[in-house]
Amino acid sequence: MSKEKIDLLIEGGKATATPALAQQLGPLKINIGEVLNQVNTKTLEFKGIKVPVKVLVDTNTKEIQIYVGSPPVSELLKKELNLQKGSSSPNKIKSANISIEQVIKVAKMKQDAMYTPSLKAAVKTVIGSCNSAGILVESKIAKDVAKEVVAGKYDTEINQGKTEPSAEKKKELAEFFKKVEADQKKLVEAAAAAAAAAPKVEEKKAEEGKAAAETKKPEEKKEAGKKETAKPAAKKK
Repeated sequence: MSKEKIDLLIEGGKATATPALAQQLGPLKINIGEVLNQVNTKTLEFKGIKVPVKVLVDTNTKEIQIYVGSPPVSELLKKELNLQKGSSSPNKIKSANISIEQVIKVAKMKQDAMYTPSLKAAVKTVIGSCNSAGILVESKIAKDVAKEVVAGKYDTEINQGKTEPSAEKKKELAEFFKKVEADQKKLVEAAAAAAAAAPKVEEKKAEEGKAAAETKKPEEKKEAGKKETAKPAAKKK
């Protein structure tokens, strides 16, 4: 019995017939619409999150088996923070501010798929994903919090499996990030202004150079005339 495997990464409940999918499933002579219906039914609970799906097709009987995997950590973080996307420049621009409790929540959701030895190890892995997405953890750079996790600073929260920060803490994190966003906006605006001014500066330098060159020309001609006058007369033979 031969089986064909197709790996997909789709938004929960929103799988559509793309050219790439048609190219994979078309030769197997199965009903693509039926496959998509089954995939969407099985992934409906992951609405708004991209989730990996494995489709197994029996090439003889055309029987279909669908396995839904665990969403990537990055997708779970975006869902938890209601974030459209992470930062494209995570070292410079921060995209969100997450609590250690929320990190633990995501770690618990992914722990089995990570094959990590402990929840603490899973928390460290999630914090690594925060760092790549430009997400602050506890209002600090993610990699610094990873060191604090190793040092045991958050052992109480991790051992208790806390997954929800207090309302007060949520407010503090939100207020801190508002300040971060304001500072980042100023930096972006300053960089844009500098980029817009750069051509004008170069143009001004070129004009000054041209003006200086034009000023030198009469002086050079005058100096050349003096040298010509100063030449000794040729002796008559």
